[in-house]
Amino acid sequence: MAFLVNSHRCRNFSPLCPLFYDAVVCPSGSGAALDILPSETVEILEGKNVTFKTLLDNPKYIFIIWNLEGEEDPVRIATMGPAGLNVGDGYGGRADIDKSNGFLTLANARAEDSGEYRIDIILPSGSTETAATHLRVLKPVKDVKIQSDLVEAIEHDSTVVLKCTSQGNFLKFSWSKGTTPITGDGERITLTEVGSLTIKNVLRTDLAGPILCSVENKLTSGVSQPFNMTVYYGPDDVSLSPAKPPEFIRSGSNFSLSCSAASSPSAVFSWYQGSTLIEHPGPVLTLKILEALGMGKTPAEYSCKARNEKTGRDVSSAAVSFSAITGTKVSGPSGPLLAGNSSANLSCKAEAGNVKSRAWLKDGTALSPSTRITFAPDSSSMLINPVQKEDHALYTCQLMNPIGIDKATFRLDVIFGPDPVEVSGPDEVEVTDQVKLTCKTSSFPEATFTWRFNGTVKKVTTKEYVIEKAAYSNTGFYTCEAYNNVTAKTMRNSHLLIVRGTTNITNISYIANITLHHRVVGDTVVQWLALVPHSKKVLGSIPTPVDGGWDLSVWSLHVLPVSAWVLSGYSGFLPPSKDMHQ
Repeated sequence: MAFLVNSHRCRNFSPLCPLFYDAVVCPSGSGAALDILPSETVEILEGKNVTFKTLLDNPKYIFIIWNLEGEEDPVRIATMGPAGLNVGDGYGGRADIDKSNGFLTLANARAEDSGEYRIDIILPSGSTETAATHLRVLKPVKDVKIQSDLVEAIEHDSTVVLKCTSQGNFLKFSWSKGTTPITGDGERITLTEVGSLTIKNVLRTDLAGPILCSVENKLTSGVSQPFNMTVYYGPDDVSLSPAKPPEFIRSGSNFSLSCSAASSPSAVFSWYQGSTLIEHPGPVLTLKILEALGMGKTPAEYSCKARNEKTGRDVSSAAVSFSAITGTKVSGPSGPLLAGNSSANLSCKAEAGNVKSRAWLKDGTALSPSTRITFAPDSSSMLINPVQKEDHALYTCQLMNPIGIDKATFRLDVIFGPDPVEVSGPDEVEVTDQVKLTCKTSSFPEATFTWRFNGTVKKVTTKEYVIEKAAYSNTGFYTCEAYNNVTAKTMRNSHLLIVRGTTNITNISYIANITLHHRVVGDTVVQWLALVPHSKKVLGSIPTPVDGGWDLSVWSLHVLPVSAWVLSGYSGFLPPSKDMHQ
């Protein structure tokens, strides 16, 4: 047999289980005492109606009596007899008996209605049939809370008791950590049926929640809000880093010792040289702090201690040993050095400590003796005599000692230059092209630059000369001058630039050895150029027109045979005329 609460349908429906009130007990066959009542306990929410069904069908009786077993005497609920229904005290308007089958209906169930219910049937023969069942009136589960006897706990020392409370009755309690059930082991962790959880010698992970308490009865359930408790612990084993520092450490370096330990709350750290407290609290001890306190000059042992103010525990680290050694210093000439006239002596030493070997490098490349470079027997110094411009470099001295490899550098400045100037850029461009000419030279100090165009000084003073949009008038010689204000030396070089375009030519002829007569259409031609083998030579500027053209005096045609004539503003070469005379 089965029953269903808060519904109007029985699970195992049969003619003996009609629809009836809010909660019913449906028979599923025999098995109840004397086949009068089902054997299952009836459970109903408070405030609902409940019906106790019998297994009787039109029974013959004189009286049917329903009682609730009390602590001492039974409490009569109702009696059905020849005179009809008689309801006991306190059940008026709540209790009713169906005379056809003996069903007892109890309205608005209360918590105090819970208990054992007994039916007595007095038969016409005078004998009595008796049976009993149980009722639980359940209060809904709500307001589930977790309470602790401690606000905070100390790992390994504290015993924590958590109590789960809830409204409701006939309650069952269970505990979980997140989704993992908490089960008792009978020793360190114990649970009770009334909702308490006891943890002895609590660990840091025991209450690092969320801890949840779940409460339920047969009809309702509820879960508490997540609970967490701080469990203070530590400090655990103290770690010192680096655990094995080098025996010797360069003075003034960024070397430091770091101390760490797992602890809640965070540990407070103190440092010791041997048994002497170092007046510098904190997790990091630097070499600079030690040197400021006058320590670190001789080998000594250093350790740190971690303390947790909550747990009251102190833990010390293992000791490490080291001493500081000052590093490398390179010295050299302080005055100016002139290439080819001066000499330079560089020396290298450690300010403290033993040096086993030295090595010299120039711009990162190892140096060897030469006709100009000599080394002291122990390589503590080197002489360059005389210095040349290639000696202008960064020199490094490396020391090999107990610290390892230490090094220092010295910048040797050699005054020279400027070297011969090279002007790079295009030889020919089209009109409106951008032109960039670059002046290259080596000099120390850096050279200053002056640009000239066809002998005229321009305002450009950088190593680059830029023409944004070339015009015919930009054709000519560009001269770059580089000047060193220390050596008072100047170097210069020139570059010929031809700006080419298109000009219509109707006639051109050669007259005699020294005069060229030509006729052109347009007025953009400003200059003639003669192209001779392996060189270009400006022959002169065009004067005023003569007879619709120009006369150009040529003073140098007799030097080399002219292979072609080039007209500024014309996009190609003009071949020599057959009328030309040399």
